Amino acid sequence: MSPCQRLLGIPPPTPVARQKAFIAHLGVLFLPQVKSTAFGQIVIFAPPENLPGAICKSVGSLFPFWAGLSACATRGSSVAATAESQPGSAAAPPPCGEAEPRGGGASRPGLPSPFARRCSGLGTRLSCRGFLRRVRGAQRFPLCQRRRIMGDGDEVAVDGGIMEGGGQILRVSTSLSCLLRKPLRVKNIRAGRSQPGLRPQHLSGLEMVRHLCDGQLEGGKIGSTEITFIPGKIKGGTHVADTKTAGSVCLLMQVAMPCVLFADAPSELRLKGGTNAEMAPQIDYTVMVFKPMVEKFNLTLDCEIKRRGYYPKGGGEVIVRTFPVKQLSPVNLTDRGTVTKIHGRAFVAGALPMKLAKDMASAAVRCIRKEIRDLYVNIQAVQELENEAFGSGSGIIIVAETSTGCLLAGSSLGKRGKTSDKVGIEAAEMLLGNLQHGGAVDDYLQDQLIIFMALANGVSRVKTGPITLHTQTAIHFAEQLTKAKFTVTKSEDEESSKDAYIIECQGIGMLNANL
Repeated sequence: MSPCQRLLGIPPPTPVARQKAFIAHLGVLFLPQVKSTAFGQIVIFAPPENLPGAICKSVGSLFPFWAGLSACATRGSSVAATAESQPGSAAAPPPCGEAEPRGGGASRPGLPSPFARRCSGLGTRLSCRGFLRRVRGAQRFPLCQRRRIMGDGDEVAVDGGIMEGGGQILRVSTSLSCLLRKPLRVKNIRAGRSQPGLRPQHLSGLEMVRHLCDGQLEGGKIGSTEITFIPGKIKGGTHVADTKTAGSVCLLMQVAMPCVLFADAPSELRLKGGTNAEMAPQIDYTVMVFKPMVEKFNLTLDCEIKRRGYYPKGGGEVIVRTFPVKQLSPVNLTDRGTVTKIHGRAFVAGALPMKLAKDMASAAVRCIRKEIRDLYVNIQAVQELENEAFGSGSGIIIVAETSTGCLLAGSSLGKRGKTSDKVGIEAAEMLLGNLQHGGAVDDYLQDQLIIFMALANGVSRVKTGPITLHTQTAIHFAEQLTKAKFTVTKSEDEESSKDAYIIECQGIGMLNANL
């Protein structure tokens, strides 16, 4: 007699039929192979003909033995049963939200009565919850039953095709789903883009969030227009995401960094892809503007550029280190103050000559001095070291610092057919536009602060220029998932332009239960 049989009080097996009945009662689909589940894998050690009383056990590492069985066992299949159980049969799972009565000494169909008397209560507990992802002949449990095990609360349904209609909807929704442990379903992913569906950078971000919270992701493949995400508990440690393309590492950071702030330990995000990409913040912007501004929420962030990567191959790597917070503090960014310093960097990498960087810097300085004559503008021309950059690329970023500690910027990237003078002038005009509206944050930071405002403990106020579509989208989905309250009003400050607005948010005061 095996230890498991002694533990359960199972009589010595004689006929093979009794062994099969035992497996059916536990609710385990008996297959001599490994099957994946939400918590790990189910390993079948041997067919019943070779190992009397064989059972399965969880190797998911999240639960001890009995909890593993409870989480992983799927009632509804038997070796002798057909692939799909009929509703109401002994093998069919209970309807969602219902549970079979526990206890009772009555025998179940097809089960020897002595065994039924010993295990009727245990078998019921094992049969009510677990599920297997699609396996041969197994009935897949509905999402509402999976929520009992992992995510908390009702599933949130998001339409990824409305408003901005791009990857931002996926990033904001996935981050908040992970933080609030709310199951999430996103449909029409990136419906507003020329190539709808998941691209490599979006999938890499989803996979990283799934890993850092031991969650479940369905529909995670390139081109998919619908995903279902069931979050688990956020954990610290090292988490890696590699787009294997020039997809932006800064966008990977946007989806993962808010999550690890509420982990149980310090975290390190190793992000691989493009560091200076079109349609995304440059890594220089993230380090020089985003980092110091977001740290005003009372968090600590370290960003190390190991290697820069450019279009089309990417190959860059950035390491982001964070420390868990108990709670985020609200911010008041309504007083910009006066501009005290303007500085920046114009860079070239790979086969591009240093002259391009100098030309970008000179053009930007000339453009700024037409509007601001009383400040020294310091833009350094830089040739990236060969071992610190992969591929060829060029660009410029210009940052204005103010007397109240605000940072506003303008940036531009070089590309084939675009003169270096035009690149420099684009960045300078972007910075001047951000300074003219009188806001304390620039147009590219406003939407990145929304998620932190929603999570903070108290009222945050941010003065900015015209509200961008990205910001409107971030507010919409932050309100939908967190129930935080946002208001956007015209700034009544006489010193501000007519295009200045105040974004105000009553945050939900999210607490880190791990601290």
